[in-house]
Amino acid sequence: MHESDIFIESSFPRAILHVDGDSFFASCEIAKDPSLRGKPIVTGFERGIATSMSYEAKALGISRGMRVSDIRKNFPECAIVDSDYDSYAIYADRMYAIVKRYTPIVEEYSIDECFADLTGQDEVLGISYEAIARKIQKDLLEELDLNFTIGLSVNKLLAKVASKWKKPRGFTVINGLAIPDFLKDFPIHKLWGIGGSSAQHMKRLGITTAFDLATKRPLWVKENLSKPYQEIQRELRGFFVNDLNVGSKKEWHSIMRTNTFRPPSRDRDFVFSELSKNVEEACAKLRRNGFYAKEISFFLKTQDFRYFRREVTLSHAACVPQEILKAVQTCFDDIFDPRTIYRATGITLRKLSHEAPVTDDLFGYSRGLEKLSTLYEAIDSISRKQGKAVLHLGSSQQALHHENGVSSTVAQRRMDDIHRLGIPLLGFVT
Repeated sequence: MHESDIFIESSFPRAILHVDGDSFFASCEIAKDPSLRGKPIVTGFERGIATSMSYEAKALGISRGMRVSDIRKNFPECAIVDSDYDSYAIYADRMYAIVKRYTPIVEEYSIDECFADLTGQDEVLGISYEAIARKIQKDLLEELDLNFTIGLSVNKLLAKVASKWKKPRGFTVINGLAIPDFLKDFPIHKLWGIGGSSAQHMKRLGITTAFDLATKRPLWVKENLSKPYQEIQRELRGFFVNDLNVGSKKEWHSIMRTNTFRPPSRDRDFVFSELSKNVEEACAKLRRNGFYAKEISFFLKTQDFRYFRREVTLSHAACVPQEILKAVQTCFDDIFDPRTIYRATGITLRKLSHEAPVTDDLFGYSRGLEKLSTLYEAIDSISRKQGKAVLHLGSSQQALHHENGVSSTVAQRRMDDIHRLGIPLLGFVT
């Protein structure tokens, strides 16, 4: 069978772009702190394992999942930082927004990658598909100070093959006529949608490259492989099989925020402060995405890795930390034991809805909620410009001081000043 009988014979019947962040989490940390540029950076300090590495760190042999203690021991020159998922989500939203300038059809595939359908935009914008893709890559670098690898092809699978071809800062185009050249040496196990066990099965059947799978007779594939791999074969041949999913990725079922603190503590106020900080950050994410939560659960994690949890159903859906913390305070002391050393806290917000709570009352409660909501609109605006935790609750003060290296004596003195002055926002939850 000749190749012309297998692969499509058109350059761009569809034009699909894949945008992939290069070491995205580590790159975001560098963008936030340019002094880290050029240094080996690892995120994941709070989890005790590496979750992302800069290319300088990868060059040292550091890989995802490596223990932080081993990295510190063997690579003392490496900077290891906590993961800041809220910031990463903000960078992701900005990435999506930049790509959407060039086409409304964008699939927000994950926090560090997306697909875009550019089909027909060459005529709309008056430039080639490749030129559009290069403008997107340029805008991402200039506006986010982050590097992205770009893959452009005729469907999602081949766009993924293109983006894997060269990293970092890669730019690869696979038009329909060039498909065979790219598939001949592309290992089957690197193909999107084929896991380790599937790749081993295919190798036993004599399929070691993407080209091998593409050129098998469809009847043979149907008899030996399941339907998903039949679709993969059609995509390898250049046909458009899977549409982009442009539905919002923000229809979450829950929002969670956790943090491990060092050193561990049995101080009740400090542990509650750590939990309060998590609640504030989770609520900020709620508001950023237009959600209200009706159910919460929180946990305290001990030094010996035991978890103590409580679940609470709120009387009404909420998105401000004062309301969540009121519920937490009712049962926090039921699970806190002053004889126990704790190392982490966490909060999960569930039963999310976009509908604001409606409360009719005789005592001005609903008006109070409206005032709080208005206040937090201003706080969120300031936080977007100045950074998170510029304004915060007094109940989170100890945790934030600890995070920023403020001594416990100074932290307590500041807390005493807050109590004395009775500052509403920074004071205790009331």
